[in-house]
Amino acid sequence: MFIKQAFQKETNSVASVLNFFKYLGGSFIVFLAALLGQIPLSMAMLFSGKMPQSTQEMYQVLDSNVFLFLSLFSFVCAFFGLYFVVIKLHHQKFTSIITSRTSIDWKRIFLSFGVWSMVSLLVFFGTYLMDSSTMVFQFKLAPFIILFLITLVLMPIQTTTEELIFRGYLMQGFYNLSQNKWFPLLMTSLIFGTMHILNPEVDKMGYLILVYYIGTGLFLGIITLMDDGTELALGFHAANNMIASLLVTTDFTVFQTPSIFKDISEPSLNFEIFIPVFIIFPALLYFFSKRYKWNNWSDKLIGSKTLDKTF
Repeated sequence: MFIKQAFQKETNSVASVLNFFKYLGGSFIVFLAALLGQIPLSMAMLFSGKMPQSTQEMYQVLDSNVFLFLSLFSFVCAFFGLYFVVIKLHHQKFTSIITSRTSIDWKRIFLSFGVWSMVSLLVFFGTYLMDSSTMVFQFKLAPFIILFLITLVLMPIQTTTEELIFRGYLMQGFYNLSQNKWFPLLMTSLIFGTMHILNPEVDKMGYLILVYYIGTGLFLGIITLMDDGTELALGFHAANNMIASLLVTTDFTVFQTPSIFKDISEPSLNFEIFIPVFIIFPALLYFFSKRYKWNNWSDKLIGSKTLDKTF
């Protein structure tokens, strides 16, 4: 079982807590690696002669493609930091935080990528056909080609790093601490959601939008536990960010890109933001459950402190 691959059976609760400190130390190393990766962005800001105080001001100082490239570079460093932590600190195979299968199932990744790309495109163009007044066509070939290359190469690294940290490394770490499955699922979803609290859209729409981020984290955690691997989550997250980067941008999101369209509407929090969490994600869970014949939901998602004999 995926979540148990890094399990270490401790004789008492104190030993479990002490073992969890190794995961905290590993997370700190990954954080330091990400900070190291932000040095080029900081240097670019310094040499620009201006010190912006917000993400919006950063886009006024640097070209949007340059800013995107430098922002995503920190995730490259974080990825290698995570690799070091898993191999050297925990002495595990790196694939142990990716899947429980003998090898990575690329078909699952591409299926999830394709499904969510299709859903995202259908939702966007359906909305566009109903009301296009707030969408501006801003396609310019040269900037878009550069954006496409940056998105194609670096965006999957960003999304993969996030998924392997939350749905892989921390999910297994919290299982080591709690020896049940609901706690890792809940904690990783909450942390994933609240990590977005500094995003510009939260400032514009209010904290209630965190329901969407936490709900997305919960959805990704569920498909990881049910499928015994992160492949479906990897494909979904990559499709989500890549489509957002290439298709439509706004002046209040964390990544502002020379995408095909620009949404010029005034940001507001309405019921539409919750449709994915309460309608689309449950529908996807049903689709994946039928496709991969998931069963025993309560044990895989809630579990108990009774451990398998193999552990």
